Amino acid sequence: MGIKALLRELGLRPRKRLGQNFLVDPHVLLRLLAAAEIGSQDIVLEVGAGLGTLTQALAEQARRVVAVEVDQRLVDVLRQRLAAFSNVEIVRGDILTLDITHLLREEPTRDIPPYKVVANIPYHITSAVLRHVLETVAGPQLIVLMVQREVARRIVAKEGQMSLLAVSVRFYGQPSVVGRVPARAFYPVPKVDSAILRIIPHDELMLGGDEIAPFFKVVRAGFGQRRKQLRNALAHGLAMPVDCVTRALVAAGIQPQRRAQTLSVDEWVKLYRAMSPEAH
Repeated sequence: MGIKALLRELGLRPRKRLGQNFLVDPHVLLRLLAAAEIGSQDIVLEVGAGLGTLTQALAEQARRVVAVEVDQRLVDVLRQRLAAFSNVEIVRGDILTLDITHLLREEPTRDIPPYKVVANIPYHITSAVLRHVLETVAGPQLIVLMVQREVARRIVAKEGQMSLLAVSVRFYGQPSVVGRVPARAFYPVPKVDSAILRIIPHDELMLGGDEIAPFFKVVRAGFGQRRKQLRNALAHGLAMPVDCVTRALVAAGIQPQRRAQTLSVDEWVKLYRAMSPEAH
């Protein structure tokens, strides 16, 4: 049964405020699954399970699927449609408020096993979901998401066109766009095209856990006034004298006249280290 027919049978309408656009193109579903490379021993976290189309496809390939859905109406549908799959756990809740480690831990006294995140997420929370997933202490081994095409382009942009989102994602992993997805692949049809985004997290981060928050404070300050030269944007955002910021930029090998969008992640890390108390 198709998505439209199923919604009619259930007497349900997609909720715009929750960003509910259901995938209806089976070919796109196969591309999403191929990008995720699901194996028989994989554990998968799905965000925004909706009506369960992707959930079922994941359950047929993975060892365990934890599917999170915020809409109670759809949670009830999911539990009925997927009752035959003993390897699926339906969780009602907002992923942004849930502890991913707690969700995936199989035994109370042991670390969580390796897992993948695969999802067609509500587009209005894309950035927040990415941050929440990437910042999890026990991060995923692979992330495959359906996102707005423009957001995907921003994330994989070349140096010179970087954004705060691009730096945030690329600090944690290597992103790539698997393919473009037309708006007609969804119901209701959104106003924009989408893309399948694949992120392979780095084995090791360039900074320790206690350095990440102050690092991103520097990055946010730089992008806070992106039309200004870095020395001025950072001085304003961090409430520091311009000459101190300039010295740090020079020490990091970065021209003070450059702008935030021209810096690579490596350069941001060098700048952070030059600005840290230990560097003075």
